[in-house]
Amino acid sequence: MVKHLRIRGLVQGVFYRESMYRKASELNVTGWVRNCSDMNVEAMVQGTPEALDAIIAWAQHGPDTAQVERVEIEEGEGNFPRFEILRSR
Repeated sequence: MVKHLRIRGLVQGVFYRESMYRKASELNVTGWVRNCSDMNVEAMVQGTPEALDAIIAWAQHGPDTAQVERVEIEEGEGNFPRFEILRSR
């Protein structure tokens, strides 16, 4: 199961990507996360339904320094062997 997330709000410069990387590792979620030029964060996450529910719930607040306004969720595609932090887009 794969989901594409777009996280909107004050989510850059607050260790959002690194924190998501750590949370994904803890939950055995694979995929990637990256900053976007519009100052939001984008992620593709793959895992069991329970793991995806947990990472999506985490994404809705992120690390303590983030101010998440909303998380947009769509179906995603791909097969990811690990979780990575990608270069900004």
